[in-house]
Amino acid sequence: MRDPNDSEPTGGAEFRPELQYAVLALFFIFGGITSLNDVIIPKLKELFTLNFTQAMLVQFCFFTAYLVIGIPGAQLVKKIGYMRGAVAGLLIMTVGCLLFIPASQYATYSLFLLALFVLASGVVIVQVVANPLISLLGPARTVHSRLTFAQGFNSLGTTIFPGVGATLILGSLAAVSAASLTGSALDAYRTAETQVIVNAYLALAAALAAVAAVVWLFRNALQAAPIEQSSPIAGFALLRRPRFGYGALCIFLYVGAEVSIGSLIVSYLRQPSVMGLSELSAGNMISFYWGGAMIGRFVGSFVLRLMSPGKILAAVAVGAVALILISANSAGALAGYSLLAIGLMNSIMFPTIFGLACEKLGPRAADGSGMINIAIFGGAVVPVLTGFLADQSGSLALALMIPALCYAAIAAFGIYARRPAAA
Repeated sequence: MRDPNDSEPTGGAEFRPELQYAVLALFFIFGGITSLNDVIIPKLKELFTLNFTQAMLVQFCFFTAYLVIGIPGAQLVKKIGYMRGAVAGLLIMTVGCLLFIPASQYATYSLFLLALFVLASGVVIVQVVANPLISLLGPARTVHSRLTFAQGFNSLGTTIFPGVGATLILGSLAAVSAASLTGSALDAYRTAETQVIVNAYLALAAALAAVAAVVWLFRNALQAAPIEQSSPIAGFALLRRPRFGYGALCIFLYVGAEVSIGSLIVSYLRQPSVMGLSELSAGNMISFYWGGAMIGRFVGSFVLRLMSPGKILAAVAVGAVALILISANSAGALAGYSLLAIGLMNSIMFPTIFGLACEKLGPRAADGSGMINIAIFGGAVVPVLTGFLADQSGSLALALMIPALCYAAIAAFGIYARRPAAA
């Protein structure tokens, strides 16, 4: 990622290759954990006989952490530093994984939601740390390539975790249905079947603890790295800038649309009118959705150098709307694969919206980044609305119109922001 002989300043951080590897591992982990929700949603939906609105509470509790923990997490990192902040986030994630044990023992859906919120709280803190760390670990002139490379590891995690999770979690679904059981038999069934979720997250807890131990070894490595001190609510004033306010809204809509589609993939592909897949086979298909985002991110990083980012954003957002309409109005493999192909359209949206929204913010860029992090809360709201429409209409195809509207608003932002921002 950097030539050791390059003497260009690194923003106050000592260049250490092994530290870069640890940070890349952080990107891989929090990306993979986020996409793992797409696997446990159908599992919990069956075990607790939930409707789609109730099942989407998984995403609501997970992404609400961005709203609740975003600002306190940033303040924590400012107080204790980047590396100690990363360790704190990893340990909180470990606690969240361990909370799956009592959730399974009591076979209570609300405890699973609590465990996911705690897990996500650690993810938020790690995410607050990871992006600025990548920018510090190397010369300023290569910061964009390093961020793209790191985001590629994030996408690698979102591609690998669902496939592994589907095998471990969905592959164990019993032949009996929770809907056919009552009383103690139902409780015993839920306890037994949720144990596979516990086993998966216990393995994840062990991995997180190991990574935390490695990162702790570097706790004093970045003491010279500058951390700007500012008011926790300083970023809210930026919402008065039309370009930034619209961009923050689009982050809210983008994350919500992306998460909504990912959450519905298993149920959507299982429909006889679509592909009629088993839970395990449909779960494995989630990797195509996130894998498309990974491929598109690397390809897009090159294309964005040649064309207007705003125009490209508008084009891929229109492409996402078109794919939703094709999927909703077709059947069989065409309906299934057109939905999965939306992952490719998603690939450049987050970094492009982020860049367009924060353009010309100057010294307030850090505050803008904090607000964008809070806007990820869209991953909590839009999936619940999508699930509610699915329940009320009885049609997953119709429910996809909510993500389609989100992408339409993003396309309009791309057109609006196609010209450079005013100073």
